[in-house]
Amino acid sequence: MVSELFAGRYLSTFKGRGMEFLEVREYVPGDDPRTIDWNVTARLGHPFVKRYAEERELTLLIVLDVSQSLNFGSTQKTKAEISAELTALLAFSALRNSDKVGMVLFSDKVERVIPPRKSRRHALRLIREVLSQHSTGEGTNLAEALRVVNRISKRRAIVFIISDFITDNYEKILATTNLHHDTIALVLTDPREEELPAAGIIQLEDSETGQRFLLDTTRADGRALYKEWTQNRRQKLIRMFGKIGMDSVFLKTDQSYVAPLIRLFENRARRFR
Repeated sequence: MVSELFAGRYLSTFKGRGMEFLEVREYVPGDDPRTIDWNVTARLGHPFVKRYAEERELTLLIVLDVSQSLNFGSTQKTKAEISAELTALLAFSALRNSDKVGMVLFSDKVERVIPPRKSRRHALRLIREVLSQHSTGEGTNLAEALRVVNRISKRRAIVFIISDFITDNYEKILATTNLHHDTIALVLTDPREEELPAAGIIQLEDSETGQRFLLDTTRADGRALYKEWTQNRRQKLIRMFGKIGMDSVFLKTDQSYVAPLIRLFENRARRFR
């Protein structure tokens, strides 16, 4: 996937965002008129243009939710398995384009911080950490993870948040993070988290607290209320991301994430041309 689908799109999406001023030189035919330095041109009487150098090395940070709710999956893969694949895809896409990549693993606390580096061995370490991570925390604290990101990343970075966003009280710090970094949310969902089947009386367990309860799924009105609640939650997330000007994509465990990610990258590339 990295070689055939994502490396080029990653390049067009994230490269060239940071530009460093180099010098002013005389205009020559073919130069982009938008780069003309009008102050120097007026002072010297003939056109001059500004030259910029692209910042070649970027930093990608993967903020990965490893809370117990990610272990849920009603199809062939759990949300945790999807998150591991996404980590590999992003890490090797960054490596392919000579960018550094680091990671913050979190549950109800920050489990581990892996500083950004640039090597194949380092990318493999990130994947190994994700696959071997077993969180003992109860709950999810995205706000604390973002505070760590803001503290350790002084320069602008690309921040991918991979989570089901089943957490509270993070909106303010998320907006702050998005001001300082190019922040993108990959929201993981499962079909059974969006709609309940008519399966009779079932026992459910909260994977993060261990609390168990019985639910009667034979009642159509109860299933409808549940579906409405999940749809409202999704729309609330979409409105919040839109309000702070942050890109997001919803990825389902029963569907391929390739097409949604490609659309995300292509939309961003068009927007930043």
